[in-house]
Amino acid sequence: MKNKLPLAILLCITPAFAHHSFAAFDMAKEITISGTVKEFQWLNPHSWIQMNVKDASGNTVEWSIETGSPSSLARQGWKPRILKPGDQITVITHPLRDGRNGGSLVSVKLADGTRIGGSPTNDPPPPQN
Repeated sequence: MKNKLPLAILLCITPAFAHHSFAAFDMAKEITISGTVKEFQWLNPHSWIQMNVKDASGNTVEWSIETGSPSSLARQGWKPRILKPGDQITVITHPLRDGRNGGSLVSVKLADGTRIGGSPTNDPPPPQN
């Protein structure tokens, strides 16, 4: 039994070390992008919004926006199908530092003007879909 205790402790703490930081994102900067939902991935440990956005040249480019975990999103009123392919949305995000098309979610504005994400104390609840 003595020999198994260090292994059990190691197995319990390993997931904590595996979780990434937000160093890849420029948390001091916010950008706004508008486009069409390609896919909303309700996944652990983080959910993702895949969206198509027109760049400055008019070309469609895909953006990947990292959100919170499904449990944290659910506490804010999100549901797995709150964003559907084809939905028009505007996203405020902390962009990736390396300039690739991605970021960490600040908030989402739906086509009807409803804002979800961001500070739960300042946002209206999302629509019940």
